[in-house]
Amino acid sequence: MSKTELVAFMAEETGLTKADAARAYDAMVEGVTKGLKDEGKVTLTGFATFNAKHKEAKMGRNPKTGEPVKIAARTAVTIKPGSKLKEALN
Repeated sequence: MSKTELVAFMAEETGLTKADAARAYDAMVEGVTKGLKDEGKVTLTGFATFNAKHKEAKMGRNPKTGEPVKIAARTAVTIKPGSKLKEALN
């Protein structure tokens, strides 16, 4: 499902206009991003928990040439599905 399809679904389900649903979607994405930056964790009870996890710099290998490559430190996001999401998919 793309952002456009999700915004259309949100508008249909809530009775909002597509423009209002798009603003709500953008606000939610911004809120999750801000929560991860500021606190490192965002929990949407029943849906999912997002965690920001720091990964140290390390050495890897270029799979094509086999040469060593330095992989920079970064912050990755992990997502753990909530109980309602797991239940809906199984």
